Amino acid sequence: MEPLKVVELFAGVGGFRIGLERASDRFRVVWSNQWEPGVKRQAASDVYKARFGAERHSNEDIALVPVKEIPAHDLLVGGFPCQDYSVARTLKQAAGLQGKKGVLWWEIHRILKVRKPAFILLENVDRLLKSPTGQRGRDFAVMLASLADLGYVVEWRVINAADYGMPQRRRRVFFVAYHQRTALGKAATRTKDRSRWIMEDGLIAMAFPSAPGKVGLSAVTLDGDLAEITRKFNNAGKTTKSPFANAGVLVGRTAYTCAVVPEYDGPRATLGDILLPSQQVPKEFFVPARQVKDWKYFKGGKSERRVDRSNGFSYAYSEGAMAFPDPLDKPSRTIVTGEGGTTPSRFKHVVPTPEGKLRRLTPLELERLNMFPDGHTEGATDAKRAFFMGNALVTGVIERLGKALAERAK
Repeated sequence: MEPLKVVELFAGVGGFRIGLERASDRFRVVWSNQWEPGVKRQAASDVYKARFGAERHSNEDIALVPVKEIPAHDLLVGGFPCQDYSVARTLKQAAGLQGKKGVLWWEIHRILKVRKPAFILLENVDRLLKSPTGQRGRDFAVMLASLADLGYVVEWRVINAADYGMPQRRRRVFFVAYHQRTALGKAATRTKDRSRWIMEDGLIAMAFPSAPGKVGLSAVTLDGDLAEITRKFNNAGKTTKSPFANAGVLVGRTAYTCAVVPEYDGPRATLGDILLPSQQVPKEFFVPARQVKDWKYFKGGKSERRVDRSNGFSYAYSEGAMAFPDPLDKPSRTIVTGEGGTTPSRFKHVVPTPEGKLRRLTPLELERLNMFPDGHTEGATDAKRAFFMGNALVTGVIERLGKALAERAK
């Protein structure tokens, strides 16, 4: 089959590229972009270039890159920043946006509008389906409508990597889009049974089998231009629940959505599977005896009074207990960007050793939890390497989606 030329946006240290290149030799990355605002050293971009080469890699603010400098491609991929989301603001200013990083959605849209690649594969946190809190589902509705207006059919699914045997519990929403001119787009448009497409015939269903969940199929019509959707979607915030379930397909301006549950009976990886022998772990990753009490406090349940230092306000604070140390016979918890460093924390992983000691996870083990090659982020500091993995995705998810796409992309 013909090669599929790939553009990788918000590339980080190359998680999409790793997954796609494992999936099939059809995928050829022809251009990539990684730029982190507000920092002097572009550490993620440096790792990307060290592993894949500097040729055809951009370390510029994507908003300043002319589309003509981005080569024609068949597939656009990226895990776009998720700290906030973009929305159209007014009818006259349809490109108006809210959110300093959410604005980057429209940089994706700007490229799609000109290049019109046959396929798109994007990833974000699953709360995107419910964003913002004051108008549930609005941001996702704007994104879907903007893709429909460019001629794309869109599938989405919330996938927890651990549900399909991978070593980390990491829930993310993935959406795959294919243009109506493609064989996939034509097939999806012709199909009358939208539920069957979501459950059996679609590309995500092929990669990640599932069974029906508790919420049946419903249709969400996205009427009006983007600014009107922004103002009026979901009864302008009067409805407290998002209409988007964890799976769906968009055909035209109608989104068909339902709940699904994973179906998987293959091998399952655990946190214990990826650990290094103790003798290979640098001593700074072991928890000193004097710190164990602090770690137990942060991991334990709490019900206490706290004081806001900025204004002196006193308030009740409570949180449940977490497993301490982390169990080795299950997939790990989600890696966060603050995983690095020796300071005790509620969210960092702490594992027991066969010798009866406690230790944090090394950068190499964090890479393994995201299914990166060992040592992929070498050259950066340990804290940065942990930060990269907190921002990354589980490459095994991309590999499975890539295999399905390589098989069906024509």
